[in-house]
Amino acid sequence: MDDPYHNNVNQQVTEGGEYTYTQDGGYPYQTDYPPQEEDAASDATEGADDDDQMYEGEYQGVPHPDEIKEARRAARMEARRKARMAAQQEEEEENLPEQYETIMEDCGHGRFQWMLFFVLGLALMADGVDGFVVGFVLPSAEKDMCISNADKGLLGLLVYVAMMVGALVWGGLCDKMGRRKCLIYVLTIDLVFSFLSCFAQGYGFFLFFRFCSGFGIGGSIPIVYTYFTEFLQMDKRGEHLSWLCMFWMLGGLYASFTAWGIIPHYGWGFAIGSEFQIHSWRLFILVCLFPALAALVGVVFMPESPRFLLENARHDEAWMILRQVHDTNWKAKGEPERVFTATNIKTPQTQEDEFIEIQSETGTAFQRWTVRHVTMLQQVMANIMSLSAPELRLQGLFLVVVWFCLAFSYHGLGVWFPDMIKYMQYEEYESKVRVFHRERVERFHFNFSLVNQIHREGEYIHDKFANIEIKSVKFEDSLFENCYFEDVRSTNTFFENCTIKNTVFYNTDLWKEKFKDCRMENTTFLHPKKGCHLNFQEENDIVIYLVSFLGSLAVLPGNIISALFMDKIGRIRIIGGSMLASSACTFLLLLSFSQGAVICWQCLFYGVSVAAWNGLEVISVELYPSSKRGTAFGILNGLCKFAAIIASFVFAAFIGITKIIPIFLAFAALVCGGLVALKLPETREKILGGALEVVVRLMDMGGPDRWQAAQPQSLLWVGIHPEVPNSQPGSHSLTSARVTSGVTHRVQPQFALPSA
Repeated sequence: MDDPYHNNVNQQVTEGGEYTYTQDGGYPYQTDYPPQEEDAASDATEGADDDDQMYEGEYQGVPHPDEIKEARRAARMEARRKARMAAQQEEEEENLPEQYETIMEDCGHGRFQWMLFFVLGLALMADGVDGFVVGFVLPSAEKDMCISNADKGLLGLLVYVAMMVGALVWGGLCDKMGRRKCLIYVLTIDLVFSFLSCFAQGYGFFLFFRFCSGFGIGGSIPIVYTYFTEFLQMDKRGEHLSWLCMFWMLGGLYASFTAWGIIPHYGWGFAIGSEFQIHSWRLFILVCLFPALAALVGVVFMPESPRFLLENARHDEAWMILRQVHDTNWKAKGEPERVFTATNIKTPQTQEDEFIEIQSETGTAFQRWTVRHVTMLQQVMANIMSLSAPELRLQGLFLVVVWFCLAFSYHGLGVWFPDMIKYMQYEEYESKVRVFHRERVERFHFNFSLVNQIHREGEYIHDKFANIEIKSVKFEDSLFENCYFEDVRSTNTFFENCTIKNTVFYNTDLWKEKFKDCRMENTTFLHPKKGCHLNFQEENDIVIYLVSFLGSLAVLPGNIISALFMDKIGRIRIIGGSMLASSACTFLLLLSFSQGAVICWQCLFYGVSVAAWNGLEVISVELYPSSKRGTAFGILNGLCKFAAIIASFVFAAFIGITKIIPIFLAFAALVCGGLVALKLPETREKILGGALEVVVRLMDMGGPDRWQAAQPQSLLWVGIHPEVPNSQPGSHSLTSARVTSGVTHRVQPQFALPSA
């Protein structure tokens, strides 16, 4: 090395890797001089700090090269972390369903599932009963409350609309609030408003109470099937869900039998004064509450679905319930020594569970209530929108088509069968009508009933009608002069274009609506029986109860067959085969020339088509992940009610006109739905899936320090995270944060509350 001072310095490398230099004199020295003492620092640098030194490009907004390198390094580390998390999440999402299925197999199928089976079966039975109540009480209620034909149709329509809305709302809520809690709400609403409808004297109140009752019970089907599915292992789901469907049939049998035994007995009612009357049809509604009441009591003692709890990060509660299921089953089997071996259930880090953190002193009670329910609505709507995801879209469309086609044909023919029987009865009755033309009756005492007659251009002079019943009689262009009517009861009786002179009506129900375009001269009405009056012999034809009873009983063989073969031949073959076979049965309806033939083909159709219903309900709960199962089933069941509303109008419009169009519509819908059902994926060996995501809603209270200082007792829900970014000091804004592996990412505020 050349020394500018010519001191002949030689460079050498030591074993430690340091460089030493020697002069010609042989004295070594190091390049690093001893550090100067602090007191020896230059006065020019005194008081200066490296952090205070300013990069010269900072004035132009140019970042420091070290900052750029640090940002790039941080971005690479974040990308690697997200990739690891995505792989871990995917692995855990695959592991949770398999692990849950293994746990359910370890718990076994026994006493616990059978107890839950009967409790949920009673809830399903309550839904079946409600489906028949309106049809059975309407003939009596329309007379008791003077319901017009237009209002009578409105009652049936609103009840189905309420059930449709209830299925949509409660199906979505059970994925957020819990299966058990929502089922308790559903049964309670049904019980309360059904009980009130028993005592409603006005048609408006009766309509409102039945609407609210329908809104409640309409959510039972989505909740019941979702709830029971999550306690069943894979090889038991198809069979036991099919057995559960039998309770809907039992609901129909219960309603038909009790209506048959109660409604025709007018004397079973009672009255409180003259304005408050309870007839036998109201007692029938009261008796129909028993299945819902028994189900409510049973559900109170049942636990929440552990799968729902796992979806909502409530691991400890889920573990305790699974242990309860395990111990209950194995103790009943005589093996109490069996130990529940599941010690760690994996739940994905991102789990869809939103909860609100609100300081109890912040805002008013109404504002806190609003925050909770607005957030709940946002959760439900987000869950509904998630059903249109690419992996769910196609199978969802197929299910919509199959549900609509099956419901349209089933409920349409369900309306057509009884209406067709009534029309045949009417035609038979009309064929036996007796016609009297230009008869003259003078000074005669009518002390016998007049039934199914037409009197044209008759003359009745000084006649007396006392203590008789006039049923389905029409007087046209007739003259009544100096006649006396006393204690006359009439049904479907009218006077058209008649002349009535010097006649007295005493204590009769012949009032203004009975006289059409008639001329009254010196006519007196004394103590008239205004309004509507029940006639149970007329309004409660035993054939109607018999038709409903046999129709409900006819599904028993189909239920048994579908339950036994659901897990053997698969859901798709059950659905497709049942719908195509049912379409063939519709052609037999062309041969229905008598009431007996209609009843026979009705029973055959119901018995064949029920297998399709069972398979469709099983596959609907198996195709969707746990976090969306109730929402999807609620939408499909609501669509079913919508199809029933359309079908009831379409099929009823052709009664008495033609049979070909209703039969063709039912045939086309069943064939279309059966063929589309064959495109659905088979779920016989499918493990119940679940896609999980964690979303936490937090209250930003002005910085990490305040987050850490917050006391748990001051919060409605505790789950504060110290890493939520700072906001404006003193503000109380409800914000949204996504928690992923301990890292919180801030989202914009969604709701604001005033400072406490």
